[in-house]
Amino acid sequence: MLSRIAESLFWIGRYVERAEDTARILDVQLQLMLEDATVDEDLTCRTLLSIMGVEAELGPRLTSREVLDLLAYDLDSPASIASVLAASRESARRARETLSEPLWEAINTTWRTIPSGRFTTLRPPAVFGWVRDRAALINGTADATMTRDEGWQFLVLGRSIERADMTARLVATAALAASGSSTAWTSTLRACGGYEAFLRTYGGLEADREAAEFLLLDRVFPRSVVYALSRAEQCLQNLDSGGSRAGFQNDAQRLIGRTRADLEYRSLSDVLADLPNEMERLQQTCAAATDAIARRYFAGSEATEWHGGRV
Repeated sequence: MLSRIAESLFWIGRYVERAEDTARILDVQLQLMLEDATVDEDLTCRTLLSIMGVEAELGPRLTSREVLDLLAYDLDSPASIASVLAASRESARRARETLSEPLWEAINTTWRTIPSGRFTTLRPPAVFGWVRDRAALINGTADATMTRDEGWQFLVLGRSIERADMTARLVATAALAASGSSTAWTSTLRACGGYEAFLRTYGGLEADREAAEFLLLDRVFPRSVVYALSRAEQCLQNLDSGGSRAGFQNDAQRLIGRTRADLEYRSLSDVLADLPNEMERLQQTCAAATDAIARRYFAGSEATEWHGGRV
C-alpha cells in the first residue's frame, strides 16, 4: 500500500475517534457543572483543557462558554471538534481513491456541516449527540464497506491508539479528582460510554477501585486501555504477517505489547499506587508508537500535521 494512503487512513481513524471522545468529555463535564452548583467552574474548565493537552492564554477565570468555543466550535483551535473533523475530511480527500463511496460521503457530509455554519447553531447537549452520531455513522460505514485489508488495519490502528490515549487521560484526571469528588469516577465512566456496562459487570457496585480496573484492564469493554492496546497490537501483527520468527522487529508493536503486558501482569494495587504517572507513561507510549509507525510505514509520504494539541 502507498505510504500516503496508509498514513491518511491511520489519521482518519485517530481524528474521528478524537472528535467523538471530545464530545463525550464535554457532554459529561458541562452537564456536571449545570447539575451541581458546588462544582468550581474555573477548575473544571482548566481540568478539561488539561485532559485535552491544550495550553491557551485565557483570563484569570475560565467559563464553560470559553472552553466550549475552544474545544468544540473554533476552527482555529487545533484541539476543537470542528478542526479535527476538518482534518479527517482532508485525510479522506488524500485517500479518496481507496475509500468506498458511502464512507467518503459520511465523512464529507459531516465536514460540510462546519463551513456551512450549521455546526455552530447546534448547542449543548444537541451538538455532542450529533458528533457521537456522525462518528458512529463513519465508523459503522467503514466496518460495513471496507475489506479487511491493509487499509482497514491502518484505520483501526489509528482509532485504537487514540482511544487508549484518551482513556488514559480520563483515568488520570479521575484519579486526581477522586479525593475531592464522589462523582469523579462516575463521570469518567459516563464519558467513556461505559457506566451501564460497568454496573452490569460489577453487579451494581460503584467503587473507585473497580471503576479503575474496568477502564484499565477489562478485556471485553471496547474503550478500556487494555482492549484498545490489544486491538492496536493485533493490527500491527496483521500488517507484519511475515515478520520475524523470534522477537519483534516492529518497534511500535514492541512498545504497545510491552505496555499492555505490564498493565495486565502487574497487580492492580501496584498500578493504582501511582495512577497519574502510570497514565502519563501510557500516553508517552502512544506518542512513541505513533512515531515508530510513521517511520516504518509512512516514510516518503508528505507529513500529516496532527490536529489535536499533541500526538
